[in-house]
Amino acid sequence: MQKRVEDPRIRKMFHGDRNWAFVAVAVLWTLYGFVFYEVKDLTGSQAATVVLGVFGALVLLFNSASILAMIYHLNEEREEIYGLDIHYLDARKQ
Repeated sequence: MQKRVEDPRIRKMFHGDRNWAFVAVAVLWTLYGFVFYEVKDLTGSQAATVVLGVFGALVLLFNSASILAMIYHLNEEREEIYGLDIHYLDARKQ
């Protein structure tokens, strides 16, 4: 069986998207941490602070998991996803 050689442009596009996804997750965690730090004294009670922290952590968990799932999907289907983009980029250049 012959192994197909991947276009280096596809690898470059995937790595760029993956890196930006990780940056987005890092920014999301930073913003949630900052907002929680600034708001925790204004909540009024310890129970409200705990609820705010738990639900904020759940939002971070689900958003991070969805970004990781997206990266996994992009990695598995990169030939189809990025190949189509490259096809139209090449067609536009002609």
